[in-house]
Amino acid sequence: MSRPLLFLDVDGPLNPYAAKPHRRPAGYTTLRVPRDGQTPDGHRSALVRRRPLRVWLHPRHGAELLRLDYELCWATTWMAEANRWTAPVIGLPELPFVDFGDVLLQDRPDGVHWKTAPLVEYANGRPFAWVDDEQGGLDQAYVTAHHRAPGLLHHVNPRIGLRDDDFRTLAEFARACTVPQRDRDGG
Repeated sequence: MSRPLLFLDVDGPLNPYAAKPHRRPAGYTTLRVPRDGQTPDGHRSALVRRRPLRVWLHPRHGAELLRLDYELCWATTWMAEANRWTAPVIGLPELPFVDFGDVLLQDRPDGVHWKTAPLVEYANGRPFAWVDDEQGGLDQAYVTAHHRAPGLLHHVNPRIGLRDDDFRTLAEFARACTVPQRDRDGG
């Protein structure tokens, strides 16, 4: 039996961006990520100088995530850039990522988060947990209706990021998903 997927968002769960702006949370390190200096028409411009993005990351999170019985996968607007900027700081290897393509940041008329359908499609019937700070009830309803395996949508407060309780919840879900079906059914 394959391990469940763990879809990881960066901003919110790993980077508690909504914490007090001038008060880095205990144990976190500050990373300054350069923003691209492109003008809206796609040209680089010396006139467009944007401050680097401040990202707070906890170096312990990588080891905690690797201890969980999941196949890890980025589910973030950072996509491949999460491997460049986030993974090395928290101690993760290069991970696969969901390429959101044309749906990236595109609101849906039904109120379902734009990540939800691509994650269900990527999971392709495998159990998964999705760690994010933006999913809600409509997303859970979509997963329930369109995904034939267990799916945990685990909300993380973007003011505090992942905590020990979050890791316990994720570990319990993974254990429940790896129990053979006949044991779950009592047979």
